[in-house]
Amino acid sequence: MPIAPHFRSHAQDLLDFIDASPSPWHAVQTLSQRLETAGFSRLDEAERWSLAPGGSYYVVRGGASLIAFRLGQAPLAQTGLRLIGAHTDSPGLRLKPNAPHRADGFSRLGVEVYGGPILATFTDRDLSLAGRVSLRQGDAHVTRLLRFEQPLLRLPNLAIHMNREVNEQGLKLNKQTELPLLLGLAEDDSAGDFRSRISLQLGCETADIVNWEFNVYDTQPGSFWGADAAFIADSQLDNLASCHAALSALQATTAPEATCLSAFFDHEEVGSTSAAGADGSFVEDVIQRLGAAQSQDVEDQRCTLARSFFVSADMAHAWNPNFPAAYEPNHRVMVNAGPVIKVNANQRYATGIDSAARFIACCERAQVPWQQYAHRTDLGCGSTIGPLVAARLGILSIDVGSPMWAMHSLRESAGVLDHSYMSQALAQVFSS
Repeated sequence: MPIAPHFRSHAQDLLDFIDASPSPWHAVQTLSQRLETAGFSRLDEAERWSLAPGGSYYVVRGGASLIAFRLGQAPLAQTGLRLIGAHTDSPGLRLKPNAPHRADGFSRLGVEVYGGPILATFTDRDLSLAGRVSLRQGDAHVTRLLRFEQPLLRLPNLAIHMNREVNEQGLKLNKQTELPLLLGLAEDDSAGDFRSRISLQLGCETADIVNWEFNVYDTQPGSFWGADAAFIADSQLDNLASCHAALSALQATTAPEATCLSAFFDHEEVGSTSAAGADGSFVEDVIQRLGAAQSQDVEDQRCTLARSFFVSADMAHAWNPNFPAAYEPNHRVMVNAGPVIKVNANQRYATGIDSAARFIACCERAQVPWQQYAHRTDLGCGSTIGPLVAARLGILSIDVGSPMWAMHSLRESAGVLDHSYMSQALAQVFSS
């Protein structure tokens, strides 16, 4: 099907956003840069806030979580808040603190599994590292982001001659013994000392390195594919695609009636229970400070939350025609067919009929199609930040997402049209 240029341009901007964000810390850096270009001012949680009427601001917690907001024209207690939440982290591999080791003639890096990735998709890929490093600076410590641009690591597959049943039994990797990544030959000087590699990249002394956090990422950039290039492929579509859509919606919203807030949380893939996660106090703290700026009392705060609307934006499972038995037959979600409203009777998603009706109205105003998804009853259903934030704040909430294939693979796929559809629907949420 022909794709209009504005759909393709928005999808390309998403791919550029993801490729600039190989770790959750880099994702927040990319978000910050784009917000500042759009006129948002950075706030510090450790300082008193002075908020100008109609102003646009953002605040970062923990390096990988960020909340941005535009102040509305009307008082909070009169209109409530319009909130969209997404997450910056993706499942994958993280370096252990003492990752470098030499054994059996090779230099290798030990890794820990973060969340629930499809481990087999990490094999035979051009991998590298991105994250942050803590450095001594006099009596203080500073944090620097670091990305190794070149393919640095690999997880070679075992030849089929030594694993004859791999095509029948699937690739199974022992997380402790079969996931260490190859860096080089132990006696090869090009492999070098890992700390020296970091200091060379950062232009610092090796002795100044305190510790680090590194995410393993795929160096292959995002791409369009398929007939008429109607699809996109990249790492971290789950959930940087939702982050990009929420950012785009906030940037497109000017002089809103209600205060509009986009929250980008770390640690969703491991349960969200952290100081910077959706099950922590971050969003609640920001809302309280917004209320304090308007001298709200307890009654005003309760009115604000009662009039608020929260959209949890996280990717959805698109129907895969090669595996029809994995899906609820009456809820086939199709790629390039619009945002997905996710429903679960056991509250794994926050959607209710009132919140669904409200989101459907936003889709209709935006003139975009919408779909509904329910998981197979005999399969365990994943969850999102939706129920967590809804429970903490007690506000009307819904879970939605763009349809995608191969969720939690190192190389995921989605539709070009769907990304614009979601961005347009979320922009309507801010205007509702």
